Order: sequence, then structure tokens, then C-alpha cells
Amino acid sequence: MNGPAELASSESRMRRSTTAEEIKRLILLRGLHPGDPIPTETELCQELGVSRSSVREAIRNLATLDIVEVRHGTGTVVGQMSLAPLVETLVFRGVLSPGDDLAALRDVVDLRRSLDLALTDDVVKAHSGQVDEEIPRLVDQMLTSAENGKAFLYEDRQFHTRLLAPLKNQLAGQLVAAFWDIHTAVLPRLDLALPADLRQTAKAHSDMYAAARSGDRDAYRKAVVDHYQPLLRMLKSRSEGGRG
Repeated sequence: MNGPAELASSESRMRRSTTAEEIKRLILLRGLHPGDPIPTETELCQELGVSRSSVREAIRNLATLDIVEVRHGTGTVVGQMSLAPLVETLVFRGVLSPGDDLAALRDVVDLRRSLDLALTDDVVKAHSGQVDEEIPRLVDQMLTSAENGKAFLYEDRQFHTRLLAPLKNQLAGQLVAAFWDIHTAVLPRLDLALPADLRQTAKAHSDMYAAARSGDRDAYRKAVVDHYQPLLRMLKSRSEGGRG
């Protein structure tokens, strides 16, 4: 049976959750957008009929989710609602249990590959017959780095960001960026070596863009698969070595 302290704690969590939900509902009803100010702490207390402490705890909770942003000196505004909290949570999940490290990273790589393949039609349609002067420059830098046996994480991320920038579905680009960040954050923490064939990875980026520009969906899908092969080989080899 729950004691008084446990019941009080449960009721406190419920109040925080309810107040946070009411603040989110208020943001929606008023049609507020990222950067727009929300009512002051006093106004929220009066409008929602809750205590000041409930409002403060709800705001802290919403701030961790990037739903609101507390700007000291100017008040609280609607947050950017980025996927940063998702990235942080999944990175932590990926390194929390040593026995699950490789499985967690494989899950992220599988999701990245599946999402890239699912976006084939949209990417090809967006880039077919078009020219993006920045992408070829990024590809050249990746190829040069690969030839010198160096990683190209910055150029890699910029490539995927530019490739998805023209898509109307902004969430797709945010998800790809989020999974990319999770992948690259978890990888060094697991003390895994970079894929041996950096050039294949770099060339696959070049092939992806060339296929998209030419409108060749099949070639684009093949390039996506080639893009992940070195990393998947490395993960498989590491996994098998760990079982030996």
C-alpha cells in the first residue's frame, strides 16, 4: 500500500503533467509559433487556476522538450521544438548498457538507411535537372579526405542537410539530421574504428547526388545502399569478433 509520501509525490507529478498539458493546449489555441511569447507566470496561474510552483515545474518540463524556451530578462517564449531532446535520449540509450551498444548503433544505422531509401522519390524529384553548387564541393572534400584516410563528418552532415533542404516535408530532414547526430555521437563513444573503405562511402555520396540530378531512382537507391555497406561491414565484423 502506498504511503503518504508516495501519494503526495504521485499527485505532484500529476499536477505537473496536467499543467504542462494545459500550457501546450494554450499555445495551440492561441496559434503561437516558435519565438512568440507565452503568458507570464502570474497570468498562467490565474488562467489555469494552478499554483506558481506548478507553473514553474511545468515550464521546466516543457523547456527540456524544447516546447518552450526561458529567456532570462525577457520572459518565456514558444521553443523551436527541435528533435534535440530525442537525440540526447537515444544517444544515452545507445551507451547506457555495454551489452546493447552494437545493437543500438545497428538500429540507428538501419533507421537511417530505411529513411534515406523511403525518401528516394522526393529527393530525386527535388534535384532532377537542378544544380546545387555546394553539394559537389562537399563531395570533393569527402573524396579528398577519404584518399588521405581522414574522416569527413562535417561534410557528411552538410551533404545530407543540403540534399534534403528542397523537400517540402521539413520533418523528414529533421529526422535524418537527428539520426545522423545520434549515429555520429554514439560511434566514438563505443570505441569503434571508422569504416576501412572511406572512399566507398565518399563515392556513394557522389553517386547519390549524380543519380538524383539525372532522375535515376534505381541508381539513387543503389548509391544509398553502397553508402551504408562499409559501416555495416564494420559493425558485423566487430560483433562477430566480440562473440569469438
